[in-house]
Amino acid sequence: MLVAYPAEKKTKYTYEDYLRIPEDKRYELIGGELIVVPSPKTKHQRISAELGFLLMSYVKENNAGVIFYAPYDVYFDEENVVQPDILFVSKERQDVITEDNVKGAPDLVVEIVSPSSGYYDLVKKKKLYARFGVKEYWLVDPEEKTVEIYLLEKDTGSFEPAQSLSEKDQLTSKTFPGLSIDLNKLFE
Repeated sequence: MLVAYPAEKKTKYTYEDYLRIPEDKRYELIGGELIVVPSPKTKHQRISAELGFLLMSYVKENNAGVIFYAPYDVYFDEENVVQPDILFVSKERQDVITEDNVKGAPDLVVEIVSPSSGYYDLVKKKKLYARFGVKEYWLVDPEEKTVEIYLLEKDTGSFEPAQSLSEKDQLTSKTFPGLSIDLNKLFE
């Protein structure tokens, strides 16, 4: 089993260090810690492709904004740069999209949990996304066939659970009014 792990050598990395990393591996920068991210497995990629297709279709049909897929950087600050599996930036917030990356919080981030990324997705990245103002966060677990949806609570600045779904449920979202995703088909 491949595991996401901190890179060695320096104790704190910056965005400038991150930009000098070879492109033959995926990395993320969380709290100045350089994380090596192994390439996803087949099940992860299938779910990412299907979910991305459904979201992209909705977004295009409704002229709602832009969908991006990993690897694509979300730059929060000099010590926090991540590559969510799927992210959405609404039409109203296109100013955060630059030639190089998204600078600031996407409206939605989707992470597809794998054995190598579980801790980072469930703990570190979840806190990071809330801290920088991501409005909605989906955690998709291919093994358990579940999706957890979290919404940012403005008063506390933290995520609150909004939905806990299994493969028998339909996924709906405040971010995408009218969209309904059959999770049984997603997890086939």
